[in-house]
Amino acid sequence: MAFFKVPKKSREQKLKKLTPEERAQLDRIEAQAIADFRGDLHDLESALGMLRFGPHVGWKVLHIIHSKRTIRKYEQILTGDSKEPVRIMELFEAEGPSSYRSAGFQIVQKVSNFWKVINNESDEATLPKDRRHEMAA
Repeated sequence: MAFFKVPKKSREQKLKKLTPEERAQLDRIEAQAIADFRGDLHDLESALGMLRFGPHVGWKVLHIIHSKRTIRKYEQILTGDSKEPVRIMELFEAEGPSSYRSAGFQIVQKVSNFWKVINNESDEATLPKDRRHEMAA
């Protein structure tokens, strides 16, 4: 259950409208990752989930719900054997159309330094671990 106010928006307003080029880029990264992957399939599935979810929420929300270590791990999986590394901060916008639905993002929006909150170094706000993964309708 959400603990913050979420504006009512239509389904279309909650989703990133990908251009044909953006969609092709995601498809290429996905295919490369699947073809090159060796390891635990749960990790591949999670990395692909981040790839497809990222445009809708942005890299800030991804950093709220995943640790820096996990982000790096998923970026390596998505890069595969490619010469061009996948970096979510370059691939996705900081905020997506559904960022506002994230409880953690709502907390972080109220402070001056995003990274201090993410690293639990902020005196302004703390980001409770049990709220990092909460998303409203």
